[in-house]
Amino acid sequence: MKKVFLGMAAMAFLFASCEQDPTENSVDQEVAQVDMSNFYLYTDAEADGKKTEDDKTKCYSMRNLNRLLNENPGLHKKMYDVEQNTRSILAKNGNGKGKPGSGGGGTTEPPVGDNLGIVDIPVVVHVIYSNSQQNISDAQINSQISVLNEDFRASNNDAGNVPSEFAGLVADSEISFTLAGVNRYSDSRSEWGTSDAMKYAYPPTSPSNTLNIWICNIGGGILGYAQFPGGPASTDGVVISPQYFGTTGYVSAPFNKGRTATHEVGHYLNLRHIWGDGRCRQDDFVADTPSSDGPNYSCPSYPTVNCRSTDMTMNYMDYTNDACMYMFSEGQKARMRTVFASGGPRTGFVN
Repeated sequence: MKKVFLGMAAMAFLFASCEQDPTENSVDQEVAQVDMSNFYLYTDAEADGKKTEDDKTKCYSMRNLNRLLNENPGLHKKMYDVEQNTRSILAKNGNGKGKPGSGGGGTTEPPVGDNLGIVDIPVVVHVIYSNSQQNISDAQINSQISVLNEDFRASNNDAGNVPSEFAGLVADSEISFTLAGVNRYSDSRSEWGTSDAMKYAYPPTSPSNTLNIWICNIGGGILGYAQFPGGPASTDGVVISPQYFGTTGYVSAPFNKGRTATHEVGHYLNLRHIWGDGRCRQDDFVADTPSSDGPNYSCPSYPTVNCRSTDMTMNYMDYTNDACMYMFSEGQKARMRTVFASGGPRTGFVN
């Protein structure tokens, strides 16, 4: 299913330009003038959702997005506005997208106006289990919170494995996570699927200022999925199967180092897959991540070359094994932090 909304983007751009009130402030004018010509929502996720060698579907987020777009007609406009605001914020800083500087590395400067400091995200974990194994321990949950903090602050032990080509782009996102609560629910349902049934059965806690993570058996070999900013508050958050959450207890290799949650929280903070869920010309909207024509799996050798550039296979937003992903880029950092800025969809975490 190929539904790229370039026409919609172009019409919205023209509408915003023509209808701009000259008395409105310059910030609104800058938003209206941002180039949105390459923006897309629907993807070929069904075609790209190949499984790993272990017959696991790494991430179901883009297929979940396709479903939400079909069920919620107003979601197109909401996500368009989120992206337009994101690009406006980034455009105020010449290196805001993490473009490599003259020294070959990426900028460490945040987008203009980013005076947020460390953004701490409270996390509520909803454990839904049909057997004792799925009722994961507090130790397993705490191990995942530790991984999120390490990965998003670039303090993970394997960050030094990033090859020199990308070492200058490794980013401390200045985002941290604090466990705010754990809810446990015994439920006879053995599989929950990907239609958000677990969220309707056990609604999120304060989704405007809390990251909700549902731990339940999704089924179908699916590791997890997330909802992008702009989606319905009633289903906002991340879903992960219990054996791919954390680093101890009921965990299953090669997805036993907590990177499924790192990947899905990246989506929750508005990051796309590293290859843009398309081919070489489809973008992930981040300037310092090389183009690719599809996901990488397992532990690829370096360099892996596609689209005439070396793939950033070690990026958390690819599909490699947990042990082989260990970085966000400066451009991804800048993009994530815009969701907390003025007009962003997740300002509840800082206001």
